[in-house]
Amino acid sequence: MQAKGKPINVGLLGIGTVGGGTYTVLQRNSEEIARRAGTSIALKQIADKDVAKAQALAGKDVAVTGDAFAVVANPDIDVVVELIGGTGVAKELILKAIANGKHVVTANKSLLAQHGNEIFAAARAKGVMVAFEAAVGGGIPIIKSLREGLTANRIEWIAGIINGTSNFILSEMREKGAGFADVLAQAQKLGYAEADPTFDIEGVDAAHKLTIMAAIGFGIPMQFGAAHVEGISKLTQEDIRYAEQLGYRIKLLGIAKRKAEGIELRVHPTLIPAKRLIANVEGVMNAILVKGDAVGQTMYYGAGAGAEPTASAVVADLVDVARTMTADPEHRVPHLAFQPDQLANTPILPVGEVETAYYLRLRVADRPGVLADITRILADRTISIDAMVQKEPHEGEEQVDIIMLTHVTQEKNVDAAIAKIEGLPVVNGKVTRIRLEELN
Repeated sequence: MQAKGKPINVGLLGIGTVGGGTYTVLQRNSEEIARRAGTSIALKQIADKDVAKAQALAGKDVAVTGDAFAVVANPDIDVVVELIGGTGVAKELILKAIANGKHVVTANKSLLAQHGNEIFAAARAKGVMVAFEAAVGGGIPIIKSLREGLTANRIEWIAGIINGTSNFILSEMREKGAGFADVLAQAQKLGYAEADPTFDIEGVDAAHKLTIMAAIGFGIPMQFGAAHVEGISKLTQEDIRYAEQLGYRIKLLGIAKRKAEGIELRVHPTLIPAKRLIANVEGVMNAILVKGDAVGQTMYYGAGAGAEPTASAVVADLVDVARTMTADPEHRVPHLAFQPDQLANTPILPVGEVETAYYLRLRVADRPGVLADITRILADRTISIDAMVQKEPHEGEEQVDIIMLTHVTQEKNVDAAIAKIEGLPVVNGKVTRIRLEELN
């Protein structure tokens, strides 16, 4: 056990953007951090493939190696900070560190969303902590808020803009009237999007983060495979414009909702009323709304990525570990907020069972009776219309856009109605469907 006042020795795996930020913040704020933690936190060893770069950054006080396994095996290291990412070698290193009795701090959302259950079980068996504030929302303390600050509440739902890249793209498309491909290229040039942006633009990164928040909010195991995931690559400029005209903004939202039959776990583009605070979160910023039965709605906003914002969360986790190292493992805050033997086996609902409202855009022949046919199909599936706009056809055009907003209904009803509508001879091409959440 760690004696009070004995420095805590940290081994850092990966000195990229976040690793570099963590080093900087630890050095710059070392005095404040020690006053809060009750002991100093010393970075003792760094592992990175680029040894020369790591040495240039770390100076002579820190040992540098190209072998991450040497760090997790080093008997002098108390806490391992994993900032390599991915689910391959990172998983092996974390499990090795745990087996060697070391606490772990990680920012690795994809690893936790997919293998968190196994990692937390290993940590429990060994009596060590795995802290992961930096895995969701960069520097926003959302994990701590859900796990500790809101612990009196039955969490009803969570809805978040939790991927800065896709939010930047949607903001630019709306403000500049540009197409998806152009804005993506701009995001890549600015360094907001990776060369391969799939994880960000197809909603996978957001789904990893949502999986983690849902586990903590509802006291369920990690179930990334059960999440419904849709990205923003198919969104068009016209849908963003039409949504705006109807008083809505389109955001890529991660949504987790507690329902009587189970839990909705879904990531997709969503219309939100423009007057909601979260609809006005622009650029690469993140924001998460949490609805608790006692507290009502709370919102957490800030930088969801970047060297120092993410380092802020990594170092906060180090301080947490330092404070509770001497605590009896049974009395630490559980990884997923609920006691491990009290996790619920509540099912994640299939997307057909999801209940929400919808924005539907149809391209139809401009002639009498068309609308009646479409509304009859919707009525047959118990879908009622909240608002409808029919655009004027351009000169010489025989086709017209109809936009409908529905009341809340079940997704499978909408699927059935769309299939039927697309079969009508007067309907041209596919129906565009975007889910709509009032978040009130």
